[in-house]
Amino acid sequence: MICVALSEKNVKKCIRLVHQFDLSEIRIDLCEYSPKEVREVFSCGARLVATCREGKYSLDQRRDLLMIAMQSGAKYVDIEIESDYGYKMNLCCAAKENHCEVIISYHNFEKTPLLTELQQIVKQGFSYGAAIVKIATMVNEPKDNAVLLGLYESGQRLIVFGMGEKGKISRVAAPFLGAEFTFASVDEAGRTAPGQISVEKMEQLLKLIIMN
Repeated sequence: MICVALSEKNVKKCIRLVHQFDLSEIRIDLCEYSPKEVREVFSCGARLVATCREGKYSLDQRRDLLMIAMQSGAKYVDIEIESDYGYKMNLCCAAKENHCEVIISYHNFEKTPLLTELQQIVKQGFSYGAAIVKIATMVNEPKDNAVLLGLYESGQRLIVFGMGEKGKISRVAAPFLGAEFTFASVDEAGRTAPGQISVEKMEQLLKLIIMN
């Protein structure tokens, strides 16, 4: 499955977009939505991932916005593994109450750590109550892709891929190795992460692989 990451600031346009896809990630921090706008988007009936990264909002604001998203119908909530413990636990408890699955995520925008280190991060993510653990790291050389994709051998519920131009192949390969889903951008201009592929191109690549 493809999850289309969105940073659309116009709420009405965002709602029109999410109904075009099976699953979408709403980057609340990039959309810069108010609590009212978050409620409007997440109550629209589409299958959505609620994500609010560090930056524009304070920790309390991020927690409150994600709470609203879950109460309004988010199917998944993304929580960074390095977040404050109380913040993680509050959101995990709220997710359970709202029948929302928790994605504990780890991002490294500089490099891909050793396999043993990544395995430990995965273990830690599940210990915090994750239903799914997401690992996204910068790929600086081809072997980094092999390290990342090797995590799928565990058979656990994972989303693992590499970022950057050299990591694109892992984004395409991930669904065939057991990823819960892979991420794509709505178009070339709407990328929310380095190396993200547009949903149109991703669909073409996946179909090409299946046909062959």
